[in-house]
This record gives sequence, C-alpha cells and structure tokens, in this order.
Amino acid sequence: MSESTQNEMAKAYEAAQVEDKWYRFWMEKGYFKPQIDPEKEPFVIMMPPPNVTGGLHVGHALTATLEDIMIRWHRMLGEPTLWLPGFDHAGIAAQVVVERQLAREGTNKHNLGREKFEERVWNWANECHDTIMHQHQRLGISCDWSRERFTLDEGLSKAVRAVFVRLYNKGLIYRGERIINRCPRCATALSDLEVDHKDLTGNLYYIRYKLADDNGKYLTVATTRPETLLGDTAIAVNPADERFSGLIGKKIIVPVVNREIPVVGDDIVDLQFGTGAVKVTPAHDPVDFEIGQRHSLPLINILNPDASMNENAGPYAGMDRFACRKAIIADLEKDGLLEKIEPYSHSVGHCFRCHTVVEPVASKQWFVNTAPLAKPAIEAVTDGRITILPERFTKVYLNWMENIRDWCISRQLWWGHRIPVWYCNKCNALTVDIEGPQCCSACGSAEIEQDPDVLDTWFSSGLWTHSTLGWPDDTTDLRYFYPTSVMETAYDILFFWVARMIMMGIEDTGEIPFRTVYLHGLVRDEKGDKMSKTRGNVVDPLDLMEQYGTDALRFALSTGISPGNDTKITPVKMEAGRNFANKLWNATRFVIKSMESYNGDLKIKKDLLPLEDRWILSRLNTTISDVDRLMKEFQFGEVQRQIHDFLWGEFCDWYIEITKVRLNADSGVISPIPVLIEVLEKSIRLLHPFMPFITEELWQNINSKLPVDAGRTESIMIAPYPQTDETFRDVVAEEVMASVVEIIRSIRNARAEYKVEQSRQIQAMIYAGQLEKDINAYASAIQTLAKASPTILKQRKGQAPENSLVIVLKGIEVVIPMQSMVDIEAEKKRAQKEIDQFQNEVIRLEDRLKDEAFLSKAPAAVIEKERANLAAKTDKLEKLRAHFANLES
Repeated sequence: MSESTQNEMAKAYEAAQVEDKWYRFWMEKGYFKPQIDPEKEPFVIMMPPPNVTGGLHVGHALTATLEDIMIRWHRMLGEPTLWLPGFDHAGIAAQVVVERQLAREGTNKHNLGREKFEERVWNWANECHDTIMHQHQRLGISCDWSRERFTLDEGLSKAVRAVFVRLYNKGLIYRGERIINRCPRCATALSDLEVDHKDLTGNLYYIRYKLADDNGKYLTVATTRPETLLGDTAIAVNPADERFSGLIGKKIIVPVVNREIPVVGDDIVDLQFGTGAVKVTPAHDPVDFEIGQRHSLPLINILNPDASMNENAGPYAGMDRFACRKAIIADLEKDGLLEKIEPYSHSVGHCFRCHTVVEPVASKQWFVNTAPLAKPAIEAVTDGRITILPERFTKVYLNWMENIRDWCISRQLWWGHRIPVWYCNKCNALTVDIEGPQCCSACGSAEIEQDPDVLDTWFSSGLWTHSTLGWPDDTTDLRYFYPTSVMETAYDILFFWVARMIMMGIEDTGEIPFRTVYLHGLVRDEKGDKMSKTRGNVVDPLDLMEQYGTDALRFALSTGISPGNDTKITPVKMEAGRNFANKLWNATRFVIKSMESYNGDLKIKKDLLPLEDRWILSRLNTTISDVDRLMKEFQFGEVQRQIHDFLWGEFCDWYIEITKVRLNADSGVISPIPVLIEVLEKSIRLLHPFMPFITEELWQNINSKLPVDAGRTESIMIAPYPQTDETFRDVVAEEVMASVVEIIRSIRNARAEYKVEQSRQIQAMIYAGQLEKDINAYASAIQTLAKASPTILKQRKGQAPENSLVIVLKGIEVVIPMQSMVDIEAEKKRAQKEIDQFQNEVIRLEDRLKDEAFLSKAPAAVIEKERANLAAKTDKLEKLRAHFANLES
C-alpha cells in the first residue's frame, strides 16, 4: 500500500459537491435499466405517478425514498430490477389549476375554447413534468427513465379506450340517469370517493304542506335544504306510522309553486326524523331517487350546472342556490308556512379538490358496474395472492369492496381521456369504438358526434400496472415484468387507486397486478399536524435537500417509519441525518488515513484475531442477518435504526476508539486495518439503499486505496448486498466486549454525575469474576476511554472501602473511591445546600396541593403539572440524600 494517498478526502462532507456527480455517473452507466433474464425473477415497482399540478411535496419524497430503498436493495441482491416512473394527467386537479391561472389573467376556458385550453394545459403539464423529474433526480431515485410513461401517452390512451370498449361490450359499462355528486365550481360529476364529508351545524326547517282536499289542514315536513322543495314530487311516510294512517294516496300542495303531489308510503322513511313525514325530491337526493324509482315519480331538476336555479324554479330562476334558500324561507314565513327552525348538525359533501359544497343531481352519466369486478379482487386478497401491509388495512379493503357501489366515470371536463362514444344525429344510435369511427355503426350516417365528457382520472390510473408495459399488446416487457412485485403508496388512496388497479388488472390480464401492497402513512409537521397550504406548514423537499443534503432528508423520512403509520419531519431528524453523514465521513477519513502506513496483507486471518476484532465482526454479521430479515418484512425504519446504531455506536464510538491503542503501538501487535476496512466497507454497502450518495462517495474512496480486484464492481449500487457469514459469529467475544463497554460507560456516567473535570484521572477497582483475564487485556482501553486507572481483580474481599461508589453490573462490580473524583468535604457542603433547596420546594408544592382553594379554582392541567413537578422534585431529593449518605459512609 502506498505511503501517501492521492486525492485526500476533504475534512467535511459537502453533499452539493457529491450528489450531482454520482447521479450523472449512474445515469451514464445505465445502472437504472434492467436486463431481461429469463432465468431470474424480476423485482418490479410501478411508481405512483405524481399529478402534473405542481412540484413534489415531502409526501412524494417519502414515497420515492421508500421505493428507492426497495429497488436498490433488490438490485444489489442481483435481481433484474425495474422501477418504472411516470406522471398522471390528473384530470380535474390539473384543470382546476389552469382555470385559476386563467382567472388571474382575467379570462376563462370558454373564451379560449376547448382546443386552445387543452394546449394551455399541455404546456402546464410539461412544465410540471420537468420540475418533478428534477426533484426526483435530486432525491437520487434509481428508476428506469427510458421507460417513463404519462397517462395521456398514445399507448396508455389506447389501453384506456380498449378497456372502455371491452367493458361496454360485456355490459359492465353503461349510461344511465342516476344521482351523482356534482361540483358547481369544477362543473363536473364526481365519484363518491371524490367527495369529502364534513360535519356542519346548519338548520332543520319545518315546513307546512297543505292537503289538497281538506281546507285548512296541513302536513309538516322537516328538511335541511328548503330550496329543493321546488323539485318535490311526493311526500313520503312510513306505512307503519299510525300518525299518518289514511293519508297515503292523498294529494298535497307544494308551497310557493302550488303544485299537487301525492303522499306515498315507503318503508325507508325513518319514523324518528323530523315529523316522520319527508319531502321527496328524486332529482336531488340519492334516497329520494330510490323512492322515486319505486313509486314512478317524475324527476324535476331545479339546478343549472353552476348551482344557480333553472327555469323549473319558477320565480327563483337565476338565483344562486343559497340566495334562493333565504328567499324561500322569507316567502314561507310570510305565507305562514314556516312552522319553526331548529339548529341541526349534519354531514355535508364537499368537492375534494376545490372544497365547494357539492349538489346531488340526477344526471345521465357513464357508470361501471363494479360488483362483478370486485368479486375476483376480493378473492385475490382473501386467498393470499395479494398481501396488504399493514394487515389492519385488509379488513378496511374487504369491507369497502364487499359494499362497493357503481362507479361514475364520466366527467364534464376538457382535460383527460375523451369517452370513446359517438352519438348519431340521424338514428340516435351509439357507436363505441377504440379508434375514431367515420360513420354510425348502426345506420352508416357520417353525422356522428363524440361524447364531450372525459373519463375519471382514476380510470386510466387503474390500468397503470399493465398499460405502462404495453397492454393491450403482447409485449416482451408485459410478459416478463407483469405481475409486478410491490405497490407502495399512501393509505389514503387505497380505494381511489389500489382497489381499482386490482379490479382492472385481474379483469384485463387474468392475473393480479402486484403481490404486495405496502401502505405508508402521511408525513406530518413537527407538531403532528397534517401539512396543507392553508396551514402554511408545507415543506418543499428541495429546500431541505439544499440545507441538509439529500441523504439527510432520506434518513429523516425513513427514521422510525413502519407500514401504515404517520411520520413527522422535524429539524431534529434532519440534523440527525446530517450528523450521521458527517460521522461516517470522519470515520472513513480516519480509516483511510490509518491505511497509509500499512503494508501488510488485507486478508483477515480468523485464528489470529484479537477479541475486539472477533467482537465487531460478530456484531457486523448479526446486524447483516437482522437487516436481511427486517428488509423482507418491510420494516425499513427498524433496518435503518439497526444500521445506524451499529455504525455510530459499536463501530465508531467503540471499535475505532479501542483499536487506536493498537494503531498507536510501535510493533508486535496485529494490525486492525484489515478488520477496519472489512467492517466499514460492508456497513457502507448495508446502508447504501437508504443513503445512496454518501455511501457511493465513501465506497469509492475506500476502494481507490485498495489493491486492484478484478471482481470488484465499478459502483456500490451494483455491488452485492452483504450476506451473513456465520463463521464470524462469536458469542464469547460479544459477551466480553459487552462487559468492557458497560464498564467504560458506567465510569463515564459516574464522572458526569459527579461533574468530574475532564482532565482528572480517577481510580477504579474492577471485580470481573470469570472475565478477569479478558477484561485485564482492555485495561489500557478503559484507562484511555474512561479516564480511569483500573485495578482489575477476580473478586472483592470484604466490604468496599469507605467513601466509595459501588456500581453493580452484570457479573461485574466497579468500585470508585469518592476522593478520586471529588473533594469530599466540599461535595458534602454542595450536596447539603442542594438538599435544603429541594426540601423547601417539596414542602411548598405539598402545601399547595393540599390547598382546597387552589384545587377548586386551578385548571386540571395546572394541577397535573404541579403534581408532576412534585414527583420530580421528590425523586431528585431522594437521590441527593442517598448521595450525601454515600459521602458520609
């Protein structure tokens, strides 16, 4: 080995100088692109495609980090590994963003027209694509960019049309008039999943409906939406309700519009709600719609698409829905038809994108009959072909799938996949075709018009696992990489996306789309609050990467992570990640510097190893074994903790410090260099999936100082992941070194407790029992690391000396003479002063907590705080008294 090193490592790790260099290197070498090998089973993840609605947030960074951990691990295991990236056109979400941009410019989509508007959204989508791609690459993600997909790509669009036509021909897609959720702001239908229900305090209005054939009599009905009475086509009562016996079949007058409607009997009416009689508005309520279907009631739609009142609203036509409500209440009051108003809390649906109150409206829309698709998707989970992590979400998934409702898939938008249906102006027939037809399939007329609506975004996203691989065509990629291995995503889109991918994947290919569903939680701020723009607590991952480095961000995101549980991103975690990177950097600099004067063999000779070498190699292989098990269990947070604790705690803080004694010895000792290199290099490979940039930099630095090895790879990311070598397991070495560490730690703790000056050397008698000989070998390490002159004996004879601190460890006793740590008389005076101070505090707190006036007036939180304070002060007082007694003995 050379006497000096070239390109010596910098004193501090500078992430900015490393990250771009290595990402470009990986890209140029083509490491992200898998080679198809029929002899090997591939590992495949399809990236959940980010929406083209702006840049990535820290939640996306968590997704990218977790998936990259899995991908890099499986790549290092030697598996053909595909991580396919992509982007989602995001239908309603992207259209809302661009509409807001236009509004700020003083225009709107109608002024532009459909073609120009779509052009504008495409420009925005391309901008977002470039931003997101840059952010992903800054995160170090190793996906195959050559296979990147967009949900509006021609290939994926073809797949969408093929599925629509296929399901239509099977009778699983149909067009019908049903109650749908309509957002007045976005001017489109929404699926049930796209509606957020919020509990609001509103009013319950009791309105009098006059009987048509009985002058002066009326029926009182309670409603939360009085404006919808304009669309009433019946009053319903429960046939079992004796209060209304004899009224069923009679006619009643709708207030304000004076329209006659029937009283019908229906078992669905709740006898306890309101008065027991309910107004039926089939065009504006899902339950009323069902009543209307059973009793052949007409549908009267009273709303325009923007939620203003239409021509069916009579004198209220043109008014906003809420203004109409106020006007109707005033008119009812004036006519003596408003009996009373009561406060009432109820759940109100809001658009999940713009948060506008949605309106249930009867409308002709396209639907998927999901029940036949759900059945095989349920079986795939119950028979174990698909595993959902964490397991508790399996029950949630099954409950939703077993009660699934038909899926409204048409959206009144301009951005998205146009519905592949053409209407004939001559014979009114429908032509449903994958390719754009030239004429009507029924009569041959060229007078056909395509449906103006687009498909729900989740329709195309539901095909993501197979459309991205070329389906419906029979491609090499589809045959080799499908089914995929893991679908990793947030738990809040289990129904939006995961369930639909399972249904569509099985329907289209006959096979499950993935074997494991890994659901991660939400990323919250340091207070535990959900991040949102309205709260002003959204964190830009780019800002964090600039400040702390990418590896620090990845470390912070995966710290303590476990399937399905929320995590916090905090400055403390970010600093811990940066500190860990610096610790590794300094340890590697030390090892490389120590290599300069070493000219011996780097091969480890197991039979000649000192005990501390056997210990660290045993601990390394135990860690490797634990990491392998935990990675297979998807416990990435625990994997990271174990690697961190091994590297920082055992390797850096103990092994390196202990080996410094040997490194500084003149001659005659076995050099620790081969073991230092072996453990550091393997540990860095263990850590690589979590912190790819610094591990590549350190690995390259280490290998540049080693002899040329023809079998060595040119990058850590394609180097083999460490495997356990059981021949290095050494229970005896682990037991002895655990005792050495415990002895040093106990002496350090004693020094800290008694505030011993850093430069002061203390005395320590160590009674080591059966380990006397082994512990004696580490007397110099104890002296150096604990700053204590040790006397190591087998066992103590008689009592411990007076004025000494006795520390009992596992099978070992440490006795420290107090006079070697402190001036006993001065320490007794200091301790007595502190005892007096704490005693007064305890008395004061005890008296306060006995004071009835304080206990009756103070808030519970204040009382609890004082009780906790008393407990802490009492505990401290007891320790001080024990310390003083020890000084006296």
